[in-house]
Amino acid sequence: MTAAAAKPVLVMVLKGYPRLSETFIANEIALLESLGFRLRLVSMRDPREAARHAVTYRIKAGVTYLPDRILPALPTLLYENVRAALDHPKGYARAFARMLRHLAATRRSATLKHLLQAGFLCRRAIAPGEAVHLHAHFAHSPASVALYAGCIRDLPVSFTGHAKDVWTQVPERLAEKIGLAAFVVTCTKANAAYLRRLSPNGTPVHAVYHGIDLAYFDAARAAPPAAPPWRVLTVARLTAKKGLDTVLDALGRLAGQGVDFTYDLVGAGEERQALAAQARRLGIADRVTFHGGLPHDAVLELYRRAHVFVLGCRVLRNGDRDGVPNVLVEAMAMGVPVAATDVSALPELARDGVTALTCSPDDPAALAGALERLLGDPALRTRLAGAARELVAREFDGAANARVLAGVFAREAGRPAGIFAAGPDGPDRTVGGGDAP
Repeated sequence: MTAAAAKPVLVMVLKGYPRLSETFIANEIALLESLGFRLRLVSMRDPREAARHAVTYRIKAGVTYLPDRILPALPTLLYENVRAALDHPKGYARAFARMLRHLAATRRSATLKHLLQAGFLCRRAIAPGEAVHLHAHFAHSPASVALYAGCIRDLPVSFTGHAKDVWTQVPERLAEKIGLAAFVVTCTKANAAYLRRLSPNGTPVHAVYHGIDLAYFDAARAAPPAAPPWRVLTVARLTAKKGLDTVLDALGRLAGQGVDFTYDLVGAGEERQALAAQARRLGIADRVTFHGGLPHDAVLELYRRAHVFVLGCRVLRNGDRDGVPNVLVEAMAMGVPVAATDVSALPELARDGVTALTCSPDDPAALAGALERLLGDPALRTRLAGAARELVAREFDGAANARVLAGVFAREAGRPAGIFAAGPDGPDRTVGGGDAP
């Protein structure tokens, strides 16, 4: 067996790949590859988006797409699962019994689908006898599939929890997944504290910020002229937890006060029509541009032209919330002053009066006040933007954080340190005290 063939494979199970809204995952994959990891990607569906971020073209890992609907792919799914059961009878029996317990509790066909996808994964994405560690991005369905596959093949499994997948799951189900995992990674300290509270057996939980490729963002951008019309920017999925209705209400207040501005809103989502109707009701439709989803280069150009970046994130009734939105990191890296709400983990980056101006969610008057202060005070904009860039460089450097993540894999996967080529700084550095209880 050659050294290359013997090298362990990190098999990443993803919800969809590639996706415009998940640049942070593509960046992580590219950075892990640059550190010497041998990766293989498994995607639960093909998003088939028209645009792709440039980073995806640098990724060498192959992609296996799982059937995303049972009935059209039933013959193939059954064939691969029968073969997986014959190859690994004890493991498949354990996985099948677990699936039956979950099915009895949930009454959801997705439970059966996840087992069938796991059997397909075991046959199509893992070679016989191959040294593999399975890692799922997102604690909901990708983690379910990875854990079934790990049970079938008796392989170590870990997962990364992000936002909705952490906060909207039934806590008992999430606790079970944590207990079955070799370790858990998450992207904020707030998430990590919650996941540790749920852990039934002390499974290690590591907080590692996603980070960004600092070389890709021009912190020394030439700021736009400090004069109206002010350019206000948001990059976000058009969904309720982003609080974009609050942002529009705040901008309506500014318009009523005679502030001259334009608003660039980048992103797609189910709230698109409602937000457009709201802009019309507020009389600011002619100031608002709905760009839809854009590739990163186009977003960078909007960062360069923006006077201020704004987010109105909130916690929904079902618990769904953001972590630290990557777009917030990007805006700060580009030197764009930020106004945002103080929910969930946002204050880990947007620190009121230090790196941003923040306010409570669902308070358009307070958000309008923060925007008015930023637009009217160039010294404040300069001070906050400078402190924000320093914080991003210190704690959200994607290359450094990828080495941290590499160290986690090397340490926690039950193999000798360095077997995944973690890099010299990998095993020792933590992000923001993420390993502290």
